[in-house]
Amino acid sequence: MTDRVLILDFGSQVTQLIARRVRESGVYCEVHPFHMAPEKIADFAPRAIILSGGPASVTEGASPRAPAIVFELDVPVLGICYGQQTMCAELGGAVEGSDHREFGRAFVDVVDDCALFHGVWAKGSREQVWMSHGDRVTRLPEGFRAVAVSEGAPFAAIADDHRRFYGVQFHPEVVHTPHGAALLRNFTHAVAGCGGDWTMGAFRTAEIAKVRRQVGHGRVICGLSGGVDSAVAAVLIHEAIGDQLTCIYVDHGLMRAGESEQVVATFRDRFNIRLVHRDASDLFLGKLAGVADPEQKRKIIGATFIDVFEEEAARIGGADLLAQGTLYPDVIESVSFTGGPSVTIKSHHNVGGLPERMRMKLVEPLRELFKDEVRALGRELGLPAEMVGRHPFPGPGLAIRIPGAVTREKADLLRRVDAIYLEEIRSAGLYDAIWQAFAVLLPVRTVGVMGDGRTYDHACALRAVTSTDGMTADVFPFDMGFLLRTANRIVNEVRGINRVTYDITSKPPGTIEWE
Repeated sequence: MTDRVLILDFGSQVTQLIARRVRESGVYCEVHPFHMAPEKIADFAPRAIILSGGPASVTEGASPRAPAIVFELDVPVLGICYGQQTMCAELGGAVEGSDHREFGRAFVDVVDDCALFHGVWAKGSREQVWMSHGDRVTRLPEGFRAVAVSEGAPFAAIADDHRRFYGVQFHPEVVHTPHGAALLRNFTHAVAGCGGDWTMGAFRTAEIAKVRRQVGHGRVICGLSGGVDSAVAAVLIHEAIGDQLTCIYVDHGLMRAGESEQVVATFRDRFNIRLVHRDASDLFLGKLAGVADPEQKRKIIGATFIDVFEEEAARIGGADLLAQGTLYPDVIESVSFTGGPSVTIKSHHNVGGLPERMRMKLVEPLRELFKDEVRALGRELGLPAEMVGRHPFPGPGLAIRIPGAVTREKADLLRRVDAIYLEEIRSAGLYDAIWQAFAVLLPVRTVGVMGDGRTYDHACALRAVTSTDGMTADVFPFDMGFLLRTANRIVNEVRGINRVTYDITSKPPGTIEWE
């Protein structure tokens, strides 16, 4: 892997989007905290470096700075928003607070040509961008020139073509900057000379070799959750080490309809992977009896999962390594831009952290991939399309879709509602257009009239959201015909449901689960 771009994170909420745009253009990149040690930056050997935005102010004495080695490696550097400001401050320019702040959609006037703009923006044009700044650069370091200006930023884009240093006050990584991805591509391909040949096929080959080196003659166990991440991780590891891998699927009785059967059939029959299937539904539901608090339910499910997993691992004689489906967003979010790695990687495969008593090294072949890249790798490995494209489903399963106490009766009721809802979505050809769709069994009963009789049954809510990153979500705009048809089927076919509602709220950054 010769072409690698390093992104130093100063705490922006959209730093991950920079990485996604770079990878979408076929260039491998990694995000690291701004305080990455100079020797590690040198060892990374980046072809180019991008400095992200961030919430701090360069005018404050204790604000974060890029390591000096960034500007000494003789590689192209692109500063975005705060990244531009700290670059200017560190190289001899000046940054000041401004009374004319710019947040949201703005326009820049292109006043000169530069390599960053080639074939995208032309001198004299006016271009839409997305701004988010209060401070602004007021004096450029030696060697820089202004190439774009805005109403609130006299140096909205700057260039030092000799050193290949560039800075933009706006955010090219967000979709609200229409040609932002092309600007980033110019930086990585035209300025830095990256080849753009990073593919899932290349990743697959390299990661298989890496897993073989790490595992050697050891034995690996993998906890399958029924989701995309652990499934792809398991198939990739099996391709690398064969029968040295054993998968354990703990069925907690809270999966969607047919999913447990599909997991068993896919791994045993299609891929011939050693699989232990433990039906522990009675145990989980017994421990959840009478528990209403959502966070307590999560903890119970997590602790019980680990207990059952350990029992089954001991039954097969243990292992040397544990495989997990940790993704790159889990890794990034577990590192504070002002601190270091957190104690626990944010992953539903590792609920609450690994117990010290397990004493196993981790195998995490997906920890460098985003969710869409994991799906692409799954297709590369030959996983069934319905498994690769499956909507995200959190580890606690239906338990967090049943506000209040969980019972087998409620779980079965919700499973039937959810199956009808997803069947209608697929029939309408909408499944792949939706990030996540699910039903919720509301903690209320309502009086209704069906035929000539009164009913006193459960109400359910339907939810569907769109998302590009899984961190923010907008409601999916079903037409009324779809909702009426689906609600009619649910009420008629699921005894115990007499009312259906549709949740039209959106979610801010954070979880897109119900509870």
